[in-house]
Amino acid sequence: MADLELVVVIGSFEAQAGRQSELAAVLAKYVVLTRRQPSSRNVDLVSSAANPARLVVIEKWESAIDARAHLDAAETVEMARGARDLLAGPPDLDLYESISAQDLE
Repeated sequence: MADLELVVVIGSFEAQAGRQSELAAVLAKYVVLTRRQPSSRNVDLVSSAANPARLVVIEKWESAIDARAHLDAAETVEMARGARDLLAGPPDLDLYESISAQDLE
């Protein structure tokens, strides 16, 4: 498989003490809904082995325009509202350009 030009969005979320499962449920729903978007190439939800309160969403998009547009999508707004009271602090979101990426399709 050849390398692709993909844009990657990584969001790191830290749950308040004892709220990890609730936050994981909100993020898991977001991941499932985001995977359905036509320009979404892949979305994963992982948890830190060192800090179970930290959850990370890794999204791969066809373009930066698609990734930025998704910030205003209904599922993103719903996730933000659902996560707001579960977070220990603001999430850390960043947009990355791929250097070497592989698509699973």
